[in-house]
Amino acid sequence: MDKKNALRAGAVTAGSTLMMLLMTSPALAVTHDDGDDPGAGLSVAQTLGLYVGLPILLFLVIAGLVMVLDKSDRPQAQG
Repeated sequence: MDKKNALRAGAVTAGSTLMMLLMTSPALAVTHDDGDDPGAGLSVAQTLGLYVGLPILLFLVIAGLVMVLDKSDRPQAQG
C-alpha cells in the first residue's frame, strides 16, 4: 500500500511541477509593463561580484567574528 501512495505523490508532484513550468513562460518577461523603468544591465564581473564574491566575503567575515569573539571555556589544543 505504501508503494501506491508514493507513486501517487510522485505523480502529483511531477504534474504540478510541469503545470507550473508551462504556466510561467519566460517570454512574458520580455514585455514591459506600464511604469517599468529597468536600469542598465550588470556586466559579468559585477554579476559575479554581487552573487558570488559578496556572499563568500560576508560568510568569511561572520565566521571570523564568531571565531574571534568565541568566549567558550573549552581548553585550547596543545602542540
